[in-house]
Amino acid sequence: MSRPLRALLLAAGLGTRLRPITLHTPKCLVPIHGEPLLGRWLRQLEAAGCEAVLINTHYLADQVEKFLQERPPSAISVQTINEPELLGTAGTLIANSAFFENATGLLIHADNAMAGDLNGLLGAHLTRPADCLLTMLTFCTDQPSSCGIVATDANGVVIAFHEKVSDPPGNCANGALYAFDAPFLDRLAEMSPQPNDFSTEVIPTLMGRIQSWYIDQPYLDIGTPQALEAAQKLLATSP
Repeated sequence: MSRPLRALLLAAGLGTRLRPITLHTPKCLVPIHGEPLLGRWLRQLEAAGCEAVLINTHYLADQVEKFLQERPPSAISVQTINEPELLGTAGTLIANSAFFENATGLLIHADNAMAGDLNGLLGAHLTRPADCLLTMLTFCTDQPSSCGIVATDANGVVIAFHEKVSDPPGNCANGALYAFDAPFLDRLAEMSPQPNDFSTEVIPTLMGRIQSWYIDQPYLDIGTPQALEAAQKLLATSP
Protein backbone atom coordinates (compact mmCIF):
# COMPACT_ATOMS: atom_id res chain seq x y z
CA MET A 1 0.00 0.00 0.00
CA SER A 2 1.15 3.51 -0.74
CA ARG A 3 -0.30 4.76 2.54
CA PRO A 4 -0.33 3.22 6.02
CA LEU A 5 -3.11 0.67 6.49
CA ARG A 6 -5.44 0.71 9.50
CA ALA A 7 -8.54 -1.34 10.28
CA LEU A 8 -11.67 -1.12 12.38
CA LEU A 9 -12.88 -4.55 13.48
CA LEU A 10 -16.55 -4.52 14.50
CA ALA A 11 -16.77 -6.94 17.42
CA ALA A 12 -19.49 -5.55 19.67
CA GLY A 13 -22.50 -7.58 18.54
CA LEU A 14 -24.64 -9.79 20.77
CA GLY A 15 -24.49 -12.87 18.52
CA THR A 16 -28.12 -13.80 19.19
CA ARG A 17 -28.41 -16.07 16.12
CA LEU A 18 -25.43 -18.11 17.31
CA ARG A 19 -26.90 -18.97 20.72
CA PRO A 20 -26.38 -21.01 22.84
CA ILE A 21 -22.68 -20.76 21.84
CA THR A 22 -22.69 -17.00 22.44
CA LEU A 23 -24.45 -17.07 25.80
CA HIS A 24 -21.03 -17.19 27.42
CA THR A 25 -18.67 -16.38 24.54
CA PRO A 26 -18.68 -13.21 22.40
CA LYS A 27 -19.18 -14.04 18.75
CA CYS A 28 -15.81 -12.59 17.76
CA LEU A 29 -14.10 -15.21 19.96
CA VAL A 30 -15.94 -18.21 18.53
CA PRO A 31 -13.16 -20.51 17.24
CA ILE A 32 -12.56 -21.98 13.81
CA HIS A 33 -10.06 -24.84 13.99
CA GLY A 34 -9.28 -23.70 17.52
CA GLU A 35 -8.51 -20.10 16.50
CA PRO A 36 -10.96 -17.35 17.55
CA LEU A 37 -12.39 -15.30 14.69
CA LEU A 38 -10.79 -12.17 16.11
CA GLY A 39 -7.38 -13.82 16.19
CA ARG A 40 -7.81 -14.99 12.62
CA TRP A 41 -8.55 -11.44 11.43
CA LEU A 42 -5.61 -9.98 13.35
CA ARG A 43 -3.33 -12.54 11.75
CA GLN A 44 -4.65 -11.78 8.27
CA LEU A 45 -4.38 -8.03 8.83
CA GLU A 46 -0.79 -8.35 10.03
CA ALA A 47 0.03 -10.38 6.93
CA ALA A 48 -1.45 -7.58 4.80
CA GLY A 49 0.86 -5.01 6.39
CA CYS A 50 -1.74 -3.35 8.59
CA GLU A 51 -0.05 -1.15 11.20
CA ALA A 52 -2.91 -0.64 13.66
CA VAL A 53 -6.33 -2.09 14.49
CA LEU A 54 -9.19 -0.61 16.50
CA ILE A 55 -11.75 -3.06 17.94
CA ASN A 56 -15.10 -1.92 19.28
CA THR A 57 -16.47 -3.94 22.21
CA HIS A 58 -19.76 -4.19 24.09
CA TYR A 59 -21.09 -7.69 24.82
CA LEU A 60 -18.78 -9.68 27.13
CA ALA A 61 -16.11 -7.04 26.53
CA ASP A 62 -13.96 -8.35 29.39
CA GLN A 63 -13.41 -11.61 27.50
CA VAL A 64 -12.27 -9.70 24.41
CA GLU A 65 -9.83 -7.65 26.50
CA LYS A 66 -8.49 -10.81 28.15
CA PHE A 67 -7.95 -12.47 24.78
CA LEU A 68 -6.03 -9.46 23.48
CA GLN A 69 -3.91 -9.20 26.61
CA GLU A 70 -2.92 -12.85 26.36
CA ARG A 71 -2.24 -12.74 22.62
CA PRO A 72 1.47 -13.09 21.76
CA PRO A 73 3.20 -9.79 20.93
CA SER A 74 3.15 -8.82 17.26
CA ALA A 75 4.04 -5.94 14.97
CA ILE A 76 0.43 -4.77 14.77
CA SER A 77 -0.87 -2.22 17.30
CA VAL A 78 -4.27 -3.15 18.75
CA GLN A 79 -6.60 -0.78 20.60
CA THR A 80 -10.16 -1.24 21.88
CA ILE A 81 -13.03 1.19 22.30
CA ASN A 82 -15.94 0.15 24.49
CA GLU A 83 -19.47 1.15 23.51
CA PRO A 84 -21.79 1.17 26.53
CA GLU A 85 -24.56 1.71 23.97
CA LEU A 86 -24.08 0.29 20.48
CA LEU A 87 -23.45 2.99 17.89
CA GLY A 88 -24.22 0.92 14.80
CA THR A 89 -21.88 -0.10 12.01
CA ALA A 90 -21.73 3.38 10.48
CA GLY A 91 -21.95 5.18 13.80
CA THR A 92 -18.85 3.41 15.12
CA LEU A 93 -16.85 4.35 12.04
CA ILE A 94 -17.94 8.00 12.23
CA ALA A 95 -17.13 8.20 15.96
CA ASN A 96 -13.61 6.88 15.32
CA SER A 97 -12.81 8.51 11.98
CA ALA A 98 -9.75 10.26 13.45
CA PHE A 99 -8.14 6.83 13.87
CA PHE A 100 -7.72 6.72 10.08
CA GLU A 101 -5.99 10.07 9.62
CA ASN A 102 -3.42 9.85 6.78
CA ALA A 103 -4.16 6.15 6.32
CA THR A 104 -6.11 3.82 4.08
CA GLY A 105 -8.85 2.20 6.15
CA LEU A 106 -10.56 -1.16 6.31
CA LEU A 107 -13.95 -1.76 7.91
CA ILE A 108 -14.41 -5.42 8.83
CA HIS A 109 -17.10 -7.38 10.65
CA ALA A 110 -15.17 -9.63 13.01
CA ASP A 111 -17.92 -12.27 12.86
CA ASN A 112 -17.17 -12.93 9.19
CA ALA A 113 -14.38 -15.21 8.05
CA MET A 114 -12.53 -15.50 4.77
CA ALA A 115 -10.07 -17.82 3.10
CA GLY A 116 -7.08 -16.38 1.33
CA ASP A 117 -5.71 -12.93 2.04
CA LEU A 118 -6.58 -9.26 1.71
CA ASN A 119 -4.13 -8.41 -1.05
CA GLY A 120 -6.67 -8.68 -3.86
CA LEU A 121 -9.05 -6.27 -2.17
CA LEU A 122 -6.27 -3.79 -1.41
CA GLY A 123 -5.02 -4.00 -4.99
CA ALA A 124 -8.52 -3.34 -6.33
CA HIS A 125 -8.80 -0.34 -4.04
CA LEU A 126 -5.54 1.12 -5.32
CA THR A 127 -6.67 0.83 -8.95
CA ARG A 128 -10.33 1.83 -8.49
CA PRO A 129 -11.86 4.50 -10.72
CA ALA A 130 -11.19 8.03 -9.48
CA ASP A 131 -14.84 8.68 -8.64
CA CYS A 132 -15.21 5.55 -6.45
CA LEU A 133 -15.05 6.35 -2.73
CA LEU A 134 -15.25 2.80 -1.46
CA THR A 135 -14.09 -0.69 -2.39
CA MET A 136 -16.39 -3.56 -1.37
CA LEU A 137 -15.60 -7.26 -1.12
CA THR A 138 -18.25 -9.38 -2.83
CA PHE A 139 -18.81 -13.14 -2.89
CA CYS A 140 -21.21 -15.73 -4.29
CA THR A 141 -23.91 -16.80 -1.81
CA ASP A 142 -26.34 -19.71 -1.84
CA GLN A 143 -28.70 -17.74 0.41
CA PRO A 144 -29.21 -14.46 -1.47
CA SER A 145 -32.34 -13.42 0.43
CA SER A 146 -30.32 -13.22 3.65
CA CYS A 147 -27.63 -10.96 2.14
CA GLY A 148 -27.21 -7.60 0.49
CA ILE A 149 -27.12 -8.42 -3.24
CA VAL A 150 -25.21 -6.18 -5.64
CA ALA A 151 -25.24 -5.62 -9.39
CA THR A 152 -22.14 -4.22 -11.07
CA ASP A 153 -21.25 -2.76 -14.45
CA ALA A 154 -18.57 -4.13 -16.78
CA ASN A 155 -15.87 -2.47 -14.67
CA GLY A 156 -17.07 -3.95 -11.38
CA VAL A 157 -18.62 -0.71 -10.14
CA VAL A 158 -21.74 -1.27 -8.03
CA ILE A 159 -24.82 0.12 -9.77
CA ALA A 160 -27.63 -1.50 -7.73
CA PHE A 161 -28.01 -2.83 -4.21
CA HIS A 162 -30.77 -4.98 -2.68
CA GLU A 163 -30.49 -5.44 1.09
CA LYS A 164 -32.08 -8.70 2.27
CA VAL A 165 -35.07 -8.76 -0.07
CA SER A 166 -37.23 -11.85 -0.58
CA ASP A 167 -36.47 -12.34 -4.28
CA PRO A 168 -33.12 -10.69 -5.08
CA PRO A 169 -31.97 -10.50 -8.72
CA GLY A 170 -28.77 -12.50 -8.36
CA ASN A 171 -26.41 -14.08 -5.85
CA CYS A 172 -23.41 -11.71 -5.80
CA ALA A 173 -23.39 -10.56 -2.19
CA ASN A 174 -21.88 -7.69 -0.24
CA GLY A 175 -19.26 -9.14 2.11
CA ALA A 176 -19.47 -6.08 4.42
CA LEU A 177 -15.71 -5.63 4.16
CA TYR A 178 -14.68 -2.25 2.81
CA ALA A 179 -11.54 -0.26 1.96
CA PHE A 180 -11.64 3.53 1.97
CA ASP A 181 -9.63 6.75 2.24
CA ALA A 182 -10.21 10.28 3.55
CA PRO A 183 -12.70 11.38 0.84
CA PHE A 184 -15.11 8.65 1.93
CA LEU A 185 -14.86 9.69 5.58
CA ASP A 186 -15.51 13.28 4.50
CA ARG A 187 -18.64 12.10 2.71
CA LEU A 188 -19.81 10.30 5.85
CA ALA A 189 -19.25 13.40 7.98
CA GLU A 190 -21.41 15.45 5.60
CA MET A 191 -24.40 13.09 5.74
CA SER A 192 -27.41 14.48 7.56
CA PRO A 193 -28.81 12.97 9.61
CA GLN A 194 -25.72 11.00 10.58
CA PRO A 195 -26.18 7.33 9.64
CA ASN A 196 -26.13 4.45 12.12
CA ASP A 197 -26.29 1.42 9.83
CA PHE A 198 -23.74 1.02 7.03
CA SER A 199 -25.70 -1.32 4.75
CA THR A 200 -29.08 0.40 4.82
CA GLU A 201 -28.10 4.06 5.23
CA VAL A 202 -24.69 4.46 3.56
CA ILE A 203 -24.36 1.93 0.74
CA PRO A 204 -27.59 2.96 -1.08
CA THR A 205 -26.30 6.55 -1.38
CA LEU A 206 -23.14 5.47 -3.21
CA MET A 207 -24.41 3.77 -6.35
CA GLY A 208 -21.83 4.26 -9.10
CA ARG A 209 -19.18 5.15 -6.52
CA ILE A 210 -18.27 1.73 -5.10
CA GLN A 211 -15.63 -0.49 -6.70
CA SER A 212 -16.23 -4.19 -6.06
CA TRP A 213 -13.71 -6.97 -5.66
CA TYR A 214 -15.00 -10.52 -5.98
CA ILE A 215 -13.43 -13.20 -3.82
CA ASP A 216 -13.56 -16.67 -5.37
CA GLN A 217 -12.61 -18.43 -2.13
CA PRO A 218 -14.86 -19.22 0.85
CA TYR A 219 -16.27 -16.20 2.67
CA LEU A 220 -18.81 -16.75 5.44
CA ASP A 221 -20.90 -14.85 7.95
CA ILE A 222 -20.49 -16.95 11.11
CA GLY A 223 -23.95 -15.99 12.27
CA THR A 224 -25.55 -19.36 12.93
CA PRO A 225 -24.46 -22.79 14.19
CA GLN A 226 -24.89 -24.09 10.63
CA ALA A 227 -22.57 -21.39 9.25
CA LEU A 228 -20.00 -22.18 11.93
CA GLU A 229 -20.12 -25.87 11.01
CA ALA A 230 -19.63 -24.96 7.34
CA ALA A 231 -16.68 -22.74 8.21
CA GLN A 232 -14.97 -25.58 10.05
CA LYS A 233 -15.11 -27.57 6.80
CA LEU A 234 -14.34 -24.84 4.28
CA LEU A 235 -11.72 -22.70 5.98
CA ALA A 236 -8.14 -23.76 6.48
CA THR A 237 -6.11 -22.92 9.57
CA SER A 238 -4.02 -20.33 7.72
CA PRO A 239 -5.08 -17.22 5.74
